[in-house]
Amino acid sequence: MDIDLADLDFWRKPPKKRHEAFAWLRQQERPVFFPEKKVPFLRSGRGFYALVRHADVVEASRNAKVFSSEPAVTNPEPPGWVKQVFGESMVNMDDLRHARLRRIVTRSFSPRMLAGLQSDIESACAAIVDDVIRDGPRDFVAQVAARLPIHVICDMLDIPRELRARVHQHVDISTAYTGVRPSLARSVQMAGQNMLALLALQRMVIKLGQERVAAPKGDLLSLLVNANPDGEKLTDRELGSFFALLLVAGNETARNTMAHGIKLLTDNPAQRELLMSDFDTHINGAIEEMVRYVSPIMQFRRTVTQDYSLRGLELRRGDKVVLFYGSANRDESVFPDADTFDITRDTKPHVGFGGPGPHFCLGANLARQEMRTMFRELLTRLPDIRSVGEPELLLSNFDNSVRSQAFTFGTVTARQVR
Repeated sequence: MDIDLADLDFWRKPPKKRHEAFAWLRQQERPVFFPEKKVPFLRSGRGFYALVRHADVVEASRNAKVFSSEPAVTNPEPPGWVKQVFGESMVNMDDLRHARLRRIVTRSFSPRMLAGLQSDIESACAAIVDDVIRDGPRDFVAQVAARLPIHVICDMLDIPRELRARVHQHVDISTAYTGVRPSLARSVQMAGQNMLALLALQRMVIKLGQERVAAPKGDLLSLLVNANPDGEKLTDRELGSFFALLLVAGNETARNTMAHGIKLLTDNPAQRELLMSDFDTHINGAIEEMVRYVSPIMQFRRTVTQDYSLRGLELRRGDKVVLFYGSANRDESVFPDADTFDITRDTKPHVGFGGPGPHFCLGANLARQEMRTMFRELLTRLPDIRSVGEPELLLSNFDNSVRSQAFTFGTVTARQVR
Protein backbone atom coordinates (compact mmCIF):
# COMPACT_ATOMS: atom_id res chain seq x y z
CA MET A 1 0.00 0.00 0.00
CA ASP A 2 0.99 3.63 -0.53
CA ILE A 3 1.51 4.57 3.12
CA ASP A 4 3.75 7.25 4.61
CA LEU A 5 2.94 7.99 8.25
CA ALA A 6 5.51 10.80 8.25
CA ASP A 7 3.82 12.68 5.41
CA LEU A 8 1.06 15.26 5.70
CA ASP A 9 -0.91 13.67 2.87
CA PHE A 10 -1.52 10.53 4.93
CA TRP A 11 -3.23 12.52 7.70
CA ARG A 12 -5.43 14.27 5.16
CA LYS A 13 -7.03 10.95 4.29
CA PRO A 14 -10.47 10.09 5.72
CA PRO A 15 -10.30 8.13 8.99
CA LYS A 16 -11.58 4.98 7.29
CA LYS A 17 -8.68 5.02 4.81
CA ARG A 18 -6.18 5.55 7.62
CA HIS A 19 -7.62 2.63 9.58
CA GLU A 20 -7.26 0.43 6.49
CA ALA A 21 -3.62 1.47 6.16
CA PHE A 22 -2.91 0.65 9.82
CA ALA A 23 -4.66 -2.71 9.42
CA TRP A 24 -2.24 -3.52 6.59
CA LEU A 25 0.74 -2.40 8.68
CA ARG A 26 -0.35 -4.66 11.55
CA GLN A 27 -0.18 -7.63 9.19
CA GLN A 28 3.49 -7.04 8.39
CA GLU A 29 6.09 -9.32 9.90
CA ARG A 30 8.03 -6.48 11.56
CA PRO A 31 7.45 -2.79 12.36
CA VAL A 32 7.89 -0.65 9.26
CA PHE A 33 10.41 2.21 9.09
CA PHE A 34 9.32 5.64 7.83
CA PRO A 35 11.92 8.28 6.93
CA GLU A 36 11.18 11.85 7.93
CA LYS A 37 11.37 15.03 5.96
CA LYS A 38 12.89 18.17 7.40
CA VAL A 39 10.23 20.24 9.16
CA PRO A 40 10.95 23.95 9.76
CA PHE A 41 11.82 24.78 13.39
CA LEU A 42 11.55 21.15 14.49
CA ARG A 43 14.32 18.67 15.23
CA SER A 44 13.53 16.03 12.66
CA GLY A 45 15.51 12.82 12.79
CA ARG A 46 16.22 10.27 10.13
CA GLY A 47 12.88 8.56 10.73
CA PHE A 48 11.05 6.15 13.01
CA TYR A 49 9.71 2.61 13.28
CA ALA A 50 5.91 2.48 13.57
CA LEU A 51 4.63 0.33 16.44
CA VAL A 52 1.09 -0.47 15.36
CA ARG A 53 0.27 -3.79 17.06
CA HIS A 54 -1.26 -3.78 20.53
CA ALA A 55 1.43 -6.09 21.92
CA ASP A 56 4.25 -3.87 20.60
CA VAL A 57 2.72 -0.69 22.04
CA VAL A 58 2.22 -2.37 25.42
CA GLU A 59 5.77 -3.75 25.46
CA ALA A 60 7.30 -0.37 24.69
CA SER A 61 5.04 1.40 27.20
CA ARG A 62 6.00 -0.91 30.04
CA ASN A 63 9.73 -0.72 29.34
CA ALA A 64 10.59 2.94 29.83
CA LYS A 65 14.20 2.02 30.52
CA VAL A 66 14.63 1.00 26.87
CA PHE A 67 11.89 3.08 25.22
CA SER A 68 12.50 6.51 26.74
CA SER A 69 10.26 9.56 26.59
CA GLU A 70 13.36 11.72 26.55
CA PRO A 71 14.11 14.02 24.83
CA ALA A 72 10.47 14.43 23.68
CA VAL A 73 7.33 12.41 22.95
CA THR A 74 5.95 14.57 20.14
CA ASN A 75 6.61 13.61 16.55
CA PRO A 76 8.67 15.33 15.15
CA GLU A 77 10.63 16.44 18.20
CA PRO A 78 10.82 20.14 19.09
CA PRO A 79 14.23 21.82 19.07
CA GLY A 80 16.27 21.81 22.25
CA TRP A 81 15.73 25.50 23.02
CA VAL A 82 12.04 24.84 23.77
CA LYS A 83 12.96 23.28 27.12
CA GLN A 84 15.11 26.30 27.95
CA VAL A 85 12.13 28.61 27.42
CA PHE A 86 9.28 26.58 28.88
CA GLY A 87 10.99 24.16 31.23
CA GLU A 88 10.78 20.41 30.93
CA SER A 89 7.40 18.72 30.93
CA MET A 90 6.84 15.60 33.00
CA VAL A 91 5.64 13.78 29.89
CA ASN A 92 9.15 14.14 28.41
CA MET A 93 10.96 12.65 31.43
CA ASP A 94 11.89 9.21 32.71
CA ASP A 95 13.53 7.57 35.70
CA LEU A 96 13.96 9.46 38.98
CA ARG A 97 13.01 12.91 37.67
CA HIS A 98 9.74 11.62 36.28
CA ALA A 99 9.05 9.55 39.39
CA ARG A 100 9.53 12.57 41.66
CA LEU A 101 7.17 14.83 39.70
CA ARG A 102 4.58 12.10 39.31
CA ARG A 103 4.72 11.41 43.05
CA ILE A 104 3.98 15.07 43.80
CA VAL A 105 1.12 15.53 41.34
CA THR A 106 -0.46 12.11 41.95
CA ARG A 107 -2.05 13.65 45.03
CA SER A 108 -4.12 15.75 42.63
CA PHE A 109 -5.94 12.66 41.34
CA SER A 110 -6.43 10.57 44.48
CA PRO A 111 -9.84 8.87 44.96
CA ARG A 112 -10.55 11.26 47.84
CA MET A 113 -9.75 14.31 45.72
CA LEU A 114 -11.91 13.08 42.82
CA ALA A 115 -14.82 12.23 45.12
CA GLY A 116 -14.69 15.77 46.46
CA LEU A 117 -15.01 17.12 42.90
CA GLN A 118 -18.20 15.25 42.03
CA SER A 119 -20.63 17.88 43.27
CA ASP A 120 -18.78 20.63 41.37
CA ILE A 121 -18.72 18.53 38.19
CA GLU A 122 -22.46 17.87 38.46
CA SER A 123 -23.13 21.59 38.92
CA ALA A 124 -20.94 22.45 35.94
CA CYS A 125 -22.71 19.90 33.72
CA ALA A 126 -26.12 21.20 34.77
CA ALA A 127 -25.09 24.78 33.99
CA ILE A 128 -23.72 23.79 30.58
CA VAL A 129 -26.96 22.01 29.65
CA ASP A 130 -28.95 25.00 30.95
CA ASP A 131 -27.01 27.20 28.53
CA VAL A 132 -27.55 24.76 25.65
CA ILE A 133 -31.30 24.78 26.25
CA ARG A 134 -31.35 28.58 26.50
CA ASP A 135 -29.13 29.25 23.46
CA GLY A 136 -30.22 26.37 21.25
CA PRO A 137 -27.99 23.77 19.57
CA ARG A 138 -25.19 25.09 17.38
CA ASP A 139 -21.80 23.45 17.96
CA PHE A 140 -21.46 20.57 20.41
CA VAL A 141 -17.72 21.18 20.82
CA ALA A 142 -17.96 24.86 21.73
CA GLN A 143 -21.14 24.53 23.81
CA VAL A 144 -20.43 21.28 25.64
CA ALA A 145 -17.26 19.27 25.06
CA ALA A 146 -14.75 22.13 25.23
CA ARG A 147 -16.31 23.77 28.26
CA LEU A 148 -16.42 21.05 30.89
CA PRO A 149 -12.76 19.88 31.18
CA ILE A 150 -11.33 23.41 31.37
CA HIS A 151 -14.00 24.42 33.89
CA VAL A 152 -13.12 21.45 36.11
CA ILE A 153 -9.37 22.10 35.91
CA CYS A 154 -9.86 25.78 36.74
CA ASP A 155 -12.04 24.81 39.69
CA MET A 156 -9.46 22.30 40.92
CA LEU A 157 -6.77 25.00 40.97
CA ASP A 158 -9.20 27.75 42.05
CA ILE A 159 -8.31 29.95 39.09
CA PRO A 160 -10.07 33.31 39.57
CA ARG A 161 -13.20 33.73 37.44
CA GLU A 162 -11.86 36.82 35.71
CA LEU A 163 -8.90 34.84 34.32
CA ARG A 164 -10.81 31.87 32.93
CA ALA A 165 -11.73 33.36 29.55
CA ARG A 166 -8.02 33.92 28.94
CA VAL A 167 -7.27 30.33 29.94
CA HIS A 168 -9.82 29.07 27.38
CA GLN A 169 -8.31 31.28 24.68
CA HIS A 170 -4.74 30.16 25.34
CA VAL A 171 -5.72 26.47 25.42
CA ASP A 172 -7.55 26.77 22.09
CA ILE A 173 -4.40 28.25 20.52
CA SER A 174 -2.25 25.46 21.95
CA THR A 175 -4.71 22.82 20.72
CA ALA A 176 -4.63 24.22 17.19
CA TYR A 177 -0.84 23.97 17.22
CA THR A 178 -1.00 20.18 17.67
CA GLY A 179 -2.33 20.02 14.14
CA VAL A 180 -0.11 19.44 11.11
CA ARG A 181 1.03 22.77 9.67
CA PRO A 182 0.66 22.91 5.88
CA SER A 183 3.17 25.65 5.04
CA LEU A 184 6.26 27.42 6.32
CA ALA A 185 4.40 30.70 6.84
CA ARG A 186 1.64 28.96 8.80
CA SER A 187 4.20 27.02 10.83
CA VAL A 188 5.95 30.24 11.88
CA GLN A 189 2.68 31.96 12.71
CA MET A 190 1.29 29.09 14.77
CA ALA A 191 4.60 28.48 16.55
CA GLY A 192 4.68 32.11 17.64
CA GLN A 193 1.07 32.06 18.80
CA ASN A 194 1.59 28.80 20.67
CA MET A 195 4.72 30.09 22.41
CA LEU A 196 2.99 33.25 23.58
CA ALA A 197 -0.05 31.29 24.80
CA LEU A 198 2.05 28.81 26.79
CA LEU A 199 4.16 31.58 28.30
CA ALA A 200 1.02 33.45 29.33
CA LEU A 201 -0.40 30.34 31.01
CA GLN A 202 2.87 29.70 32.83
CA ARG A 203 3.19 33.27 34.06
CA MET A 204 -0.40 33.19 35.25
CA VAL A 205 -0.10 30.02 37.30
CA ILE A 206 3.34 30.89 38.71
CA LYS A 207 1.97 34.19 40.02
CA LEU A 208 -1.03 32.41 41.54
CA GLY A 209 1.25 29.73 43.00
CA GLN A 210 3.37 32.35 44.72
CA GLU A 211 0.22 33.81 46.24
CA ARG A 212 -0.83 30.35 47.50
CA VAL A 213 2.54 29.85 49.16
CA ALA A 214 1.94 33.02 51.16
CA ALA A 215 -1.74 32.24 51.78
CA PRO A 216 -2.61 28.57 51.11
CA LYS A 217 -6.17 27.54 50.35
CA GLY A 218 -7.75 24.10 50.18
CA ASP A 219 -7.24 23.83 46.43
CA LEU A 220 -4.96 21.76 44.20
CA LEU A 221 -2.64 24.67 43.43
CA SER A 222 -1.92 25.19 47.13
CA LEU A 223 -1.27 21.47 47.44
CA LEU A 224 1.30 21.50 44.65
CA VAL A 225 3.32 24.53 45.75
CA ASN A 226 3.45 23.69 49.45
CA ALA A 227 5.53 20.77 50.65
CA ASN A 228 3.97 17.32 51.09
CA PRO A 229 4.82 15.18 54.15
CA ASP A 230 8.08 14.19 52.42
CA GLY A 231 9.04 17.81 51.91
CA GLU A 232 8.45 17.72 48.15
CA LYS A 233 6.79 20.48 46.16
CA LEU A 234 6.83 21.89 42.64
CA THR A 235 9.19 24.73 41.79
CA ASP A 236 7.82 27.71 39.85
CA ARG A 237 9.24 26.31 36.61
CA GLU A 238 7.83 22.83 37.29
CA LEU A 239 4.45 24.31 38.17
CA GLY A 240 4.33 26.24 34.91
CA SER A 241 5.12 23.13 32.87
CA PHE A 242 2.62 21.00 34.77
CA PHE A 243 -0.15 23.58 34.36
CA ALA A 244 0.38 23.66 30.59
CA LEU A 245 0.37 19.86 30.47
CA LEU A 246 -2.75 19.63 32.64
CA LEU A 247 -4.67 22.14 30.55
CA VAL A 248 -3.76 20.64 27.19
CA ALA A 249 -3.53 16.89 27.95
CA GLY A 250 -6.16 16.97 30.69
CA ASN A 251 -8.52 18.80 28.41
CA GLU A 252 -8.08 16.91 25.16
CA THR A 253 -8.96 13.36 26.25
CA ALA A 254 -12.36 14.23 27.70
CA ARG A 255 -13.13 16.91 25.13
CA ASN A 256 -12.32 14.80 22.09
CA THR A 257 -14.00 11.66 23.42
CA MET A 258 -17.23 13.52 24.21
CA ALA A 259 -17.25 15.20 20.81
CA HIS A 260 -16.72 11.91 18.98
CA GLY A 261 -19.02 10.16 21.46
CA ILE A 262 -22.16 12.09 20.55
CA LYS A 263 -21.54 11.14 16.92
CA LEU A 264 -20.99 7.47 17.83
CA LEU A 265 -24.23 7.33 19.80
CA THR A 266 -26.07 8.94 16.88
CA ASP A 267 -24.60 6.59 14.26
CA ASN A 268 -25.22 3.50 16.42
CA PRO A 269 -28.85 3.79 17.56
CA ALA A 270 -28.99 0.24 18.96
CA GLN A 271 -26.01 1.00 21.24
CA ARG A 272 -27.59 4.28 22.28
CA GLU A 273 -30.86 2.52 23.09
CA LEU A 274 -28.99 -0.07 25.14
CA LEU A 275 -27.19 2.65 27.10
CA MET A 276 -30.38 4.56 27.83
CA SER A 277 -32.21 1.38 28.85
CA ASP A 278 -29.93 1.07 31.89
CA PHE A 279 -27.51 3.97 32.09
CA ASP A 280 -25.79 2.96 35.31
CA THR A 281 -25.09 -0.56 34.05
CA HIS A 282 -23.68 0.46 30.67
CA ILE A 283 -22.13 3.94 31.00
CA ASN A 284 -18.71 2.77 32.18
CA GLY A 285 -18.43 0.30 29.32
CA ALA A 286 -19.67 2.96 26.89
CA ILE A 287 -16.98 5.42 27.98
CA GLU A 288 -14.20 2.84 27.69
CA GLU A 289 -15.43 1.83 24.24
CA MET A 290 -15.56 5.47 23.16
CA VAL A 291 -11.98 6.01 24.30
CA ARG A 292 -10.85 2.82 22.54
CA TYR A 293 -12.70 3.64 19.35
CA VAL A 294 -11.64 7.29 19.25
CA SER A 295 -8.07 7.12 20.66
CA PRO A 296 -8.07 10.86 21.45
CA ILE A 297 -4.26 11.04 21.47
CA MET A 298 -3.11 9.15 18.40
CA GLN A 299 0.62 8.69 18.97
CA PHE A 300 3.65 9.25 21.18
CA ARG A 301 7.32 8.98 20.29
CA ARG A 302 10.01 7.04 22.16
CA THR A 303 13.81 6.98 21.85
CA VAL A 304 15.60 3.63 22.14
CA THR A 305 18.32 3.80 24.81
CA GLN A 306 20.04 0.47 24.12
CA ASP A 307 20.09 -2.28 21.53
CA TYR A 308 16.84 -4.24 21.74
CA SER A 309 15.02 -6.95 19.80
CA LEU A 310 11.32 -6.33 19.20
CA ARG A 311 9.40 -8.95 17.23
CA GLY A 312 12.42 -9.81 15.10
CA LEU A 313 13.36 -6.16 14.58
CA GLU A 314 16.84 -5.32 15.85
CA LEU A 315 16.63 -1.81 17.23
CA ARG A 316 19.79 0.17 17.92
CA ARG A 317 20.50 2.80 20.53
CA GLY A 318 19.24 6.15 19.29
CA ASP A 319 16.54 4.70 17.05
CA LYS A 320 13.11 6.28 17.24
CA VAL A 321 9.82 4.42 17.51
CA VAL A 322 6.31 5.87 17.46
CA LEU A 323 3.49 4.23 19.41
CA PHE A 324 0.29 4.48 17.38
CA TYR A 325 -2.48 4.11 19.96
CA GLY A 326 -5.30 4.31 17.45
CA SER A 327 -3.88 1.34 15.57
CA ALA A 328 -3.27 -0.69 18.73
CA ASN A 329 -6.87 -0.07 19.75
CA ARG A 330 -8.06 -1.60 16.46
CA ASP A 331 -5.82 -4.66 16.70
CA GLU A 332 -8.07 -7.59 15.71
CA SER A 333 -6.08 -10.04 17.84
CA VAL A 334 -7.19 -8.15 20.96
CA PHE A 335 -10.46 -6.54 19.87
CA PRO A 336 -12.49 -8.84 17.57
CA ASP A 337 -14.57 -6.91 15.04
CA ALA A 338 -12.58 -3.87 16.14
CA ASP A 339 -14.24 -1.39 13.79
CA THR A 340 -17.62 -2.02 15.41
CA PHE A 341 -18.72 0.27 18.24
CA ASP A 342 -19.89 -2.05 21.03
CA ILE A 343 -20.45 -0.72 24.56
CA THR A 344 -20.59 -4.27 25.96
CA ARG A 345 -17.07 -5.04 24.73
CA ASP A 346 -14.32 -5.97 27.19
CA THR A 347 -12.09 -2.92 26.67
CA LYS A 348 -9.84 -3.36 29.70
CA PRO A 349 -6.65 -3.70 27.61
CA HIS A 350 -7.23 -0.60 25.44
CA VAL A 351 -4.44 2.00 25.30
CA GLY A 352 -6.60 5.09 24.80
CA PHE A 353 -5.11 6.59 27.97
CA GLY A 354 -1.61 5.52 26.95
CA GLY A 355 -0.13 2.10 27.41
CA PRO A 356 0.52 0.52 30.81
CA GLY A 357 3.61 1.63 32.66
CA PRO A 358 4.99 4.79 34.25
CA HIS A 359 3.43 7.14 31.69
CA PHE A 360 -0.18 5.92 31.95
CA CYS A 361 -2.44 8.99 31.98
CA LEU A 362 -2.68 10.41 35.50
CA GLY A 363 -5.99 12.09 34.74
CA ALA A 364 -7.73 9.02 33.29
CA ASN A 365 -10.16 8.65 36.20
CA LEU A 366 -10.96 12.36 36.19
CA ALA A 367 -11.72 12.22 32.46
CA ARG A 368 -13.98 9.20 33.03
CA GLN A 369 -15.75 11.02 35.83
CA GLU A 370 -16.34 14.12 33.69
CA MET A 371 -17.68 12.11 30.73
CA ARG A 372 -19.90 9.91 32.88
CA THR A 373 -21.47 12.94 34.56
CA MET A 374 -21.91 14.93 31.35
CA PHE A 375 -23.52 12.10 29.39
CA ARG A 376 -25.89 11.47 32.32
CA GLU A 377 -26.94 15.13 32.31
CA LEU A 378 -27.29 15.28 28.52
CA LEU A 379 -29.22 12.04 28.04
CA THR A 380 -31.45 12.70 31.04
CA ARG A 381 -32.46 16.25 30.16
CA LEU A 382 -32.06 16.08 26.36
CA PRO A 383 -33.01 12.47 25.57
CA ASP A 384 -33.29 13.25 21.84
CA ILE A 385 -29.86 14.89 21.51
CA ARG A 386 -28.07 13.85 18.31
CA SER A 387 -25.20 14.95 16.10
CA VAL A 388 -26.03 16.41 12.69
CA GLY A 389 -23.82 15.74 9.69
CA GLU A 390 -20.10 15.01 9.81
CA PRO A 391 -17.68 16.58 12.28
CA GLU A 392 -15.00 19.02 11.24
CA LEU A 393 -11.76 17.34 12.31
CA LEU A 394 -8.44 18.99 13.12
CA LEU A 395 -5.77 18.09 10.57
CA SER A 396 -3.28 16.48 12.94
CA ASN A 397 -0.99 13.49 13.31
CA PHE A 398 -1.20 13.70 17.10
CA ASP A 399 -4.55 14.91 18.38
CA ASN A 400 -7.81 13.25 17.22
CA SER A 401 -9.62 16.50 17.81
CA VAL A 402 -13.06 17.60 16.63
CA ARG A 403 -13.07 21.29 15.76
CA SER A 404 -16.86 21.46 15.48
CA GLN A 405 -19.88 19.17 15.42
CA ALA A 406 -23.41 20.35 14.66
CA PHE A 407 -26.14 18.81 16.83
CA THR A 408 -29.80 19.05 17.64
CA PHE A 409 -32.27 18.06 20.31
CA GLY A 410 -36.03 17.92 20.62
CA THR A 411 -37.72 17.16 23.91
CA VAL A 412 -36.40 18.78 27.06
CA THR A 413 -37.11 16.99 30.33
CA ALA A 414 -36.92 18.27 33.86
CA ARG A 415 -33.54 18.64 35.52
CA GLN A 416 -32.36 15.41 37.04
CA VAL A 417 -33.10 15.09 40.75
CA ARG A 418 -29.97 14.04 42.61
